[in-house]
Amino acid sequence: MSKWHVTSGDWETLGSACSAIRKVVFIEEQNVPQAEEWDGRDPQCLHFLLHVDDRPVGTARLLPDGHIGRVAILEEVRSQGLGLHLMEATLVAAREAGHHAVHLDAQTYAIPFYERLGFIAHGDEFLDANIPHYHMSLYFQ
Repeated sequence: MSKWHVTSGDWETLGSACSAIRKVVFIEEQNVPQAEEWDGRDPQCLHFLLHVDDRPVGTARLLPDGHIGRVAILEEVRSQGLGLHLMEATLVAAREAGHHAVHLDAQTYAIPFYERLGFIAHGDEFLDANIPHYHMSLYFQ
């Protein structure tokens, strides 16, 4: 069985590995334009890097306002429950930072994944980078 762990840090520390994963998942697989992916907000975020057997395979970021974004897992390790570990680490960090809620924009296919973590979808479907999304929120108890 593979060993996994999640690290967190700033863009200067984790940016290279995080950007490599995001490039594969968002730019190459999902055809997100580079200008939309690299929005200039990374330096102000807390970044998370999921490792399996010391290989970076997933990433997410937490913005100062409590928004979670850029959640990505490499295709070869999807559907193994690893995304839950990545999100759980992100949620713990959000709580520790004093956030009472977190928000994200989920691609429609990923809504059941986020619902398992307690997120609730709201509002109307919208397009982001030509991909259907919904706003989702999770309020901490």
